[in-house]
Amino acid sequence: MATEMDELIEQLKTTSVSLDNTTTTLLSEISSTKDPKLFDKHELADCFLRLTQCEDTNVRKEAAKCIAEITKSEVQRKKFTKRDIIAAFLECLRHVPAADGSMELPIQICRALGNICYLNDEARDLILELEGDAVLLRLLDIAEIEDAVNAPQFIKVRGGLLSNYLLGGEGLAKRAMELGIMQQLERIVDTGASNVEQHEDLLLNTLPLLSILTENVADLNFDSHLNIKLSRILAASTNPDLAEMCLELLHYQAESDEVKLLLAKDGLCETIYNLLEKYKTLASTSEARALMKLACELIVLILTGDESMHYLYTTPLLKNMVDWLDSTDIDLLTTGVLALGNFARTDSHCIYFVEQQTMNKLLQVLAKNNGVKDDVRLQHALLSALRNLVIPKPNKNAVIQAGLVQTILPMLEIHQPPVVFKLLGTLRMTVDGQEKLALELLKNKTLIEQLVHWSKSSDYAGVTGESLRLMAWLIKHAYLNKIAYALPRKGDAPAEQIADKIPLAQDYDRSSLNEFLSNEGTVEAMVNMLTAQHLVMQNEALIALCILSVVYLSQSGREAEQAQRLQDELIKCNVGAKLAELIAKSSDSMTKEIVENLENCINLLKTAEKLVAHLEQHNINELLKSIPILTEYCTL
Repeated sequence: MATEMDELIEQLKTTSVSLDNTTTTLLSEISSTKDPKLFDKHELADCFLRLTQCEDTNVRKEAAKCIAEITKSEVQRKKFTKRDIIAAFLECLRHVPAADGSMELPIQICRALGNICYLNDEARDLILELEGDAVLLRLLDIAEIEDAVNAPQFIKVRGGLLSNYLLGGEGLAKRAMELGIMQQLERIVDTGASNVEQHEDLLLNTLPLLSILTENVADLNFDSHLNIKLSRILAASTNPDLAEMCLELLHYQAESDEVKLLLAKDGLCETIYNLLEKYKTLASTSEARALMKLACELIVLILTGDESMHYLYTTPLLKNMVDWLDSTDIDLLTTGVLALGNFARTDSHCIYFVEQQTMNKLLQVLAKNNGVKDDVRLQHALLSALRNLVIPKPNKNAVIQAGLVQTILPMLEIHQPPVVFKLLGTLRMTVDGQEKLALELLKNKTLIEQLVHWSKSSDYAGVTGESLRLMAWLIKHAYLNKIAYALPRKGDAPAEQIADKIPLAQDYDRSSLNEFLSNEGTVEAMVNMLTAQHLVMQNEALIALCILSVVYLSQSGREAEQAQRLQDELIKCNVGAKLAELIAKSSDSMTKEIVENLENCINLLKTAEKLVAHLEQHNINELLKSIPILTEYCTL
């Protein structure tokens, strides 16, 4: 085959262009090759330059067709990257459509120039130098094509040429924007949207240009009219490739909250819902499933906007998403859960979902999907939604009674960080103000051991933080109401008198806290939390340590042994050093509340003799004086 091709090329080089069919026959035979690499060893550019300048249209057409085949090879793309060849092609394209209306020559030139431009910045730069970008963009203005037979092929190769050129990067894309490409593309999309079935090929070969511009021009916002047209094309199309293009473009645009609201009001989410319901049984291939996921993700994305979410809450989409909780399709089910989680961003919506038993449906889904082998994305979505639902105070008791805690505790065996993070956050929101539940969970050895483990060993900062915060919240919500009277406030008696203020026999059950402290590492976790990165966590640690101090450090009799153990544990964890580090690290940013809790904590620790000496070793009294907010109080 190689030898035969070599002979054809030699003949072409030695044949003068004639009026007979010799040249065109040779060119036709050369262009019919199936292996472009057969051309790599030859120097063909000068020979073909002569042919592209021939007056015979047929010769020029066959020459361009040959170049299109030859330049499928990377080697020949570079060899044909010559100013004269590109200029000759551009000159021809300036006169499209030709007087006779034929599109055969323009088609081959578009193919040839498109292949030369493929992954070839040098060729793109030459086109730019020759101001050829304006010539290429003018091709988009050709709407009426007399050559009906070749019209579809021209539309295809025009799109391919412009795509390969614009893929050259941001500079070329911005230059095209300056030349008015967006207005041209909007006109084409308008035409396509008027009859999607009739103009399917036009849209399939035009929308990729919008994608390229979106990727290369930062923050490219389409006109609202264009976004609406894309939404209408999606609704009308039965072509999965066209649907995918529309979805991807709308995804880009829907990053803007303004576009989210626009698409919500235009009914896009309901359109997608109806399409998915219609075609869900056909999503058997990986391509169809990917398209389905893309559509589902767009619904969720639009719901992340506040205004769009509030608007869609008043539409049938809300019921549609609740209905998907009964779906056996994992993607539709997950989308329904994610959608409801987004709707549950206001207290009124959350209360409505509990009243309407939507919360119970979510719990039922979670109960079926709370194992190690279940879908992680669905678990994450369910926990996110339930976390939102449990935030309003009126909902807490109802959600607890419905069995939320019993349903999610088995998920402690799951060690996927995103799921663990949501699991812990959901539990933390649930115990807020729920003393009985907090007392129960402090006794849950499996839970506390896992929290201590995650607080030390997780590579995921969010899991570490949530583990610490949940332990602190359990202590706070189980015991704060019981001992709040004993916490010193600003202006209270000096620290040495605090022990006298706290009764020795408080009439409350310490068994939950006893069991919590019997788990190795719990005190250490609270002490280490003092130097957490976030002020809110530092404050929570201080409150937890205040509660532990009130409950144990002033005790005698039966509780004296526990008090002694706590003192020893605090010293072993070097609580003085941690407090010193906290002051040094955060004193400038401390709020009044944190400073008061810090003073309370230190004063309460001083009720234990051993801890007085320990705190003195770390110069805590002097460090307190360095806190700016306290200095301001003194100055006042």
